[in-house]
Amino acid sequence: MNYALLRIFDYFNAIIITYFVLANTMYTILMAISLYAVTIHAKLAARTGYADIVDSPVTPPVTLIVPAYNEQNAIVSTISCLLDLNYPEKEIIVVDDGSTDETSRRLIDRFQMMRMDLLYRESVKCKKPLAMYHNPDIPQLLLIVKENGGKSDALNVGINMGRSPYFCTVDADSIIERDALLRLMAPIMHSNVNVVVSGGVVRIVNGCMVQNGQVTDIRLPKTWIERCQVVEYIRTFLFGRPGWNFLNANFITSGAFCLMNRELVVKVGGFSEDTVTEDIDIIASLHTYLRKVGWNYRMTFTTDPVCWTECPKSMEMLGRQRRRWQMGLMQTVMKHDQLIFDPRHRLLGMVSMPFHAYVEAIGSVVEASGTIMLPLSFLIGAMPLSLFLLLMVLAVGYGTLLSMGSVLLAEATVRRYPSYRDLLTLVLYALLENFGYRQIVTFYRAQGVLSYFFGKTKWELVEHEGMEAADAQA
Repeated sequence: MNYALLRIFDYFNAIIITYFVLANTMYTILMAISLYAVTIHAKLAARTGYADIVDSPVTPPVTLIVPAYNEQNAIVSTISCLLDLNYPEKEIIVVDDGSTDETSRRLIDRFQMMRMDLLYRESVKCKKPLAMYHNPDIPQLLLIVKENGGKSDALNVGINMGRSPYFCTVDADSIIERDALLRLMAPIMHSNVNVVVSGGVVRIVNGCMVQNGQVTDIRLPKTWIERCQVVEYIRTFLFGRPGWNFLNANFITSGAFCLMNRELVVKVGGFSEDTVTEDIDIIASLHTYLRKVGWNYRMTFTTDPVCWTECPKSMEMLGRQRRRWQMGLMQTVMKHDQLIFDPRHRLLGMVSMPFHAYVEAIGSVVEASGTIMLPLSFLIGAMPLSLFLLLMVLAVGYGTLLSMGSVLLAEATVRRYPSYRDLLTLVLYALLENFGYRQIVTFYRAQGVLSYFFGKTKWELVEHEGMEAADAQA
């Protein structure tokens, strides 16, 4: 074997092993913090009622903004769910972003809406509404139709039309649990610090029975790709975000279900169109603005509010989703790179931003490279068998530990799957996802990073079957 080639492999292996050690050290710390945070929150939540929020005269009204593009199969179920939310005062604004299907027609027919001319004031720039529909007998629901401008533009229309001090972004293919909005509002109502963003858990609805806009029977999906995503979502939302929340260093909050202060979002110019993950970008923009003006604030994440969403059912759709998420993460960390290692932002700047930039974003390319380089190094004799086996056992073992731990923690604290058979199945898939699924997702994520560096910014549309299909199956 050529000596120079061996040296090259040695350098690559050193980089990959160093990354592996540093990344997993950080994951271990986050896991420990998250375990403590979730356990404490579960005990507090068990003793906390939400009647004070429902009955309080100072509970702020909330605008629920639902951007929709070609969501005819899900939109009626989602809006029926939102109308049924247990919250004292809410308004629901659906923004049809130039759909080419029957998204608007199905809403108009189902809720007997009529076209009306309503007052519209522009606080943030976006495309103008083309039409508005309303039913006086359902005063809290409004449909706005506009030409296509993207999700950020649709959200900005909803912000302009909303009249509440807080708004909640809701994906059009989501089901929100009945008390979830109360739980999102609880940190805002109970904190002595300005809580400007409140996010919650997102879980996968595939396999569940949905009737009249509510999840009536929680079950696991049938296919391996969907079950692996169930495990992945549990791990993401219970062994990552609670840790960052505990450290007051939240950087990612899911736009599928997130409560925000309207005035502050207007001050930063609303949602930007220069990234494909507007929910991450707005968080970074708010951090920058609030630190600049010297506010004492928090962005919270709680583990009990639940939004159920449909996950991709095919490898093609999964690839589209993960490439977009990763490209959006790269766009955001590069756009807001002034936050990285900025001591004025405390743990956000010194720990969270570097972690998301170098481990979560760029690190996916290192992981994908390692998936190829380590076996290749062994095959050409650049790595001894003992080291290769040790790395493989550690990689699989550690991934399994994280996944199994998150599943068991979820079921011990915020149990959602009532069947012990489902629990055992999840534990099994916490092991199985390490053999194939995680490697495929890593390659998709690496493609997203490379797409960013090669200047590709196209939004890859993920097609959904829709909640109404789930209703039919039920």
